[in-house]
Amino acid sequence: MDQAVNKIILEIRAGTGGDEATLFAGDLARMYQKYAAKRGWRFTILDASESGARGYKTLVAEASGSGVYEALRNESGVHRVQRVPTTERQGRIHTSTASVAILPVVEPKDLQIKESDLEFTFSRAGGPGGQNVNKVETAVRILHKPTGIVVGSREERSQHANRERAMEVLRAKLYEAQRE
Repeated sequence: MDQAVNKIILEIRAGTGGDEATLFAGDLARMYQKYAAKRGWRFTILDASESGARGYKTLVAEASGSGVYEALRNESGVHRVQRVPTTERQGRIHTSTASVAILPVVEPKDLQIKESDLEFTFSRAGGPGGQNVNKVETAVRILHKPTGIVVGSREERSQHANRERAMEVLRAKLYEAQRE
């Protein structure tokens, strides 16, 4: 399957380092987004938990295009940076980490998930989109009971679209867990 994968889920999570780690995760997210644009790939943010200063606690994105998995599959792992951050007033060097996961998108026919193994939670998405996001529960959170894996999506405007996005991420995570 690996050689034909042209769609991936990219997850970035801030690690140790406090605010600087979230800034580093944000830098990584922007770097991957610019790299995708340079290669002509489509890059869509599915879910993000932002921190105060242009950073991310977590970011889940989808990238699609020719050779995307082959080009990025070795990016998975913990990334570390040592630098004097913008949050530092005395000029000291900080070490921060962020984890990156590259997950191939798996078609529903390639991985069957029992509906009884899933627990769905719906909430209001918030953010831009007018008053509709404050009235309608469009955000979706899915718990896969046997593994404890939790995924979510709130970027789409409809609950159905967010559910499909979250299921796509869940299939990718379960596929990777089976390969390990």
